[in-house]
Amino acid sequence: MSGTKTAWTKKDLLGLYELSQEEIELILDTADSFKEISTREIKKVPALRGKTVVNLFYEPSTRTRVSFEVAAKRLSADVINIAAQESSVKKGETIIDTGTNIQALKADTIVIRHNSSGAAALLARHVNISVVNAGDGWHEHPTQALLDIFTLREKLGKIKGLHVVIVGDISHSRVARSNIWGLTKLGAKVTVCAPPMLIPEDIEKTGAQVSYDIDEALKNADAVNVLRMQFERDLKGAFPNQHEYFKKFGITRERLEKLKKGIIVMHPGPLNRGIEISSEVADGANSVILEQVTNGIAVRMAVLFLVSQGKEKS
Repeated sequence: MSGTKTAWTKKDLLGLYELSQEEIELILDTADSFKEISTREIKKVPALRGKTVVNLFYEPSTRTRVSFEVAAKRLSADVINIAAQESSVKKGETIIDTGTNIQALKADTIVIRHNSSGAAALLARHVNISVVNAGDGWHEHPTQALLDIFTLREKLGKIKGLHVVIVGDISHSRVARSNIWGLTKLGAKVTVCAPPMLIPEDIEKTGAQVSYDIDEALKNADAVNVLRMQFERDLKGAFPNQHEYFKKFGITRERLEKLKKGIIVMHPGPLNRGIEISSEVADGANSVILEQVTNGIAVRMAVLFLVSQGKEKS
């Protein structure tokens, strides 16, 4: 616990780029206090009793949507799940009209995932209720980064001074961007590693260092966050083939054996076993992948609770 006294004022959580170090620490500390609830026989507190949380998902999701639903229910909120493909979006309704109608139904918070960058911010500008970004295009995925950082802090006792390597499809990764913003604001060193076609030209402006050699990048790393290779986005056939990628950048037991003994292995899911990570590592002693999933509930409880207290538009 950092003991920060920062008060939360924002009605929305749209990304980590606009948050201060103190605000990020407040979310982490609040999640710390909520995590114990999941160990109780009755896993529920009345913090959001009488509130309604709407999960509005324009993209498929398992972990994130279910995690937000569980988090809201553990806070005693009512939860409504809306999949865009089964809603009036199919009839041409805009995101703003969908949002204002949800507001008119007297919901309190919208958790939105959308395939367009900036969709969460657009919605937040047009509604007075809280908006939480559950991933927008290639922009940000703030709660995934928060649960990653929470897990690192829990396992290693701090964030400041750590060296975290993010390896994989950086170009298409909202998870990478949110992790970079959050980790660097808390004083960690971040290195991104991938083939050149998977690293954006301006990534160093975020404060991250760039490496094209996985073994060199991992040499002094405290943790490696392995991203899913998004081969479905490879419309031009520019990606390396899967076998070649695994050989050059895959996280394997042989690679780990050369590294710092207690290196933490993370993955936001879903896993592509044998492409970016071996099953031996994913299920091994260094892996905290399932702990990330568990911690996601506490982090999302913290976010839903804090935005419910906020008044200012983000």
